Amino acid sequence: MRSLFLSMGAAAMLTAACQSKQKPVAPPPPPASMTIHAKDYSFDAPNEVSAGVTTVHLVNDGPGLHHAIFVRLDSAKTVADLLDALKKPGALPAWALFAGGPNVPEPGTASDATLDLAPGNYAIICILNMPGGVPHFMRGMVRPLTVTAAPATAAGTPKAVLPVADNMITLIDYTFALAKPITTGTHTFQVVTALGQPHEVLVVRLNAGKTGQQYVDWIQSMRGPAPGRAMGGTAAAAAGVAQLFTITFEPGDYLLICLVPDAKNGKLHFMNGMMQVVTVK
Repeated sequence: MRSLFLSMGAAAMLTAACQSKQKPVAPPPPPASMTIHAKDYSFDAPNEVSAGVTTVHLVNDGPGLHHAIFVRLDSAKTVADLLDALKKPGALPAWALFAGGPNVPEPGTASDATLDLAPGNYAIICILNMPGGVPHFMRGMVRPLTVTAAPATAAGTPKAVLPVADNMITLIDYTFALAKPITTGTHTFQVVTALGQPHEVLVVRLNAGKTGQQYVDWIQSMRGPAPGRAMGGTAAAAAGVAQLFTITFEPGDYLLICLVPDAKNGKLHFMNGMMQVVTVK
């Protein structure tokens, strides 16, 4: 029996010694970052970034409203090919994938979105068409971006991953499905588009006493004071694309709205019902 205890003790000491030699697992690094400046009607952005999880910081230098949509161009297609395709009604060809991006911040402010960029050739575009009904990419808001393969890292080195979200929004033709109600405070949302058309979510803080309909009436002409304040969100993404955004909510009414043109009838999605007011308490 004594020899059994001695053997067990030796095994425990050996296990402890092995564990002490194990290196602690390193946490994943934070996402990479890139900054885009938008103004009427151009983007100032890097020509090239590395693939991987990236937080895109969109600064609106004004005076209009703009978002930054990443469109991945497959099959050796170019920005010129994309512009030709955008002139035609209906859905984009399969070689053009809406990959998300940061949604509209107010002039003089910024918004962020975090997405996982795959290597390839991209276009950064703004498809908003207000005021005046002319899409901003037709006024010059388009530029190419090359996403290169991420640099090689040492074996066992963790890669950046999408941050943890505390709420989720699923974009469906033509609704916003929240995993749980929005409460006051700072929240990170994972946004995923379900099967169907590409969608976006723009968050607007409505002014006291103003309605969502008043905001969509205003956004089409932009005459007079705005009845709300654009706070960002995520730009158009195809089915299966996951991205995140973080916003601090105070008590009040907020409008969730999608401004993507419909592939079937050409109307902006909010005209097909994709707008929702949520009250944060």
